Amino acid sequence: MKGIILAGGMGTRMLPLTKITNKHLLPVYDKPMIYYPIQALVNAGITDIMIVTGGESAGDFLKLLGNGREFGLKHLNYTYQEGAGGIAAALALTEHFADGDRIVLILGDNVIEKNICKGVRDFEKQERGAKIYLTAVNNPQSYGIAELSGRRIVNIEEKPKNPKSNLAVIGIYMYDARVYDVVRTLKPSKRGELEITDVNNFYIAEGTMTYEMLDGWWGDCGESFRSLLDTANLVARNRANKMD
Repeated sequence: MKGIILAGGMGTRMLPLTKITNKHLLPVYDKPMIYYPIQALVNAGITDIMIVTGGESAGDFLKLLGNGREFGLKHLNYTYQEGAGGIAAALALTEHFADGDRIVLILGDNVIEKNICKGVRDFEKQERGAKIYLTAVNNPQSYGIAELSGRRIVNIEEKPKNPKSNLAVIGIYMYDARVYDVVRTLKPSKRGELEITDVNNFYIAEGTMTYEMLDGWWGDCGESFRSLLDTANLVARNRANKMD
């Protein structure tokens, strides 16, 4: 299984912090934001990793991370996204890297308290399809929200006005190799982007989408200044608790 981290985008919601750097290089407590998704993949046993980035600060990732030796890696892969086109468009750039393998895709501004080891192990045993992580949120109108029927996801609605649940799809996705074929069928949304929700709803319609409830807290650092601060405080508190 291969790991992909999306760390492109313009970061306009985080201006002026992102005026001279990429959002995913901003600090979250004592480490750059990009460190957290890399560590999440490494903790799950995934060591073949590609980072998708873009913009004028793309070269800074190489200066910061090199070949990933700090994480115990022998090599890190990079690819460049020109402009913005949505999560699915960024994913499409990694097809040559995936090379027919299954993938774990993490958004570069996602920070989790614990790990995704169980989800990755379960997906390895899954015959085909996809798996996503869900967590309960207080503001479901701001996220892609999953509608469940028993243990089955029946639909995901992006930023619903009348949410069917409070279970948000966080930025951790697992797909079989067919995901690139699915992306090729997508049409741009009203935002002009290729939406990852459309990818997920394909697997839901096919009946091959499973899910895992996230254990511990989740921080969406790139949503706002407040979310960046709140996540940094959660990391600091978690670090202090481990030292006690």
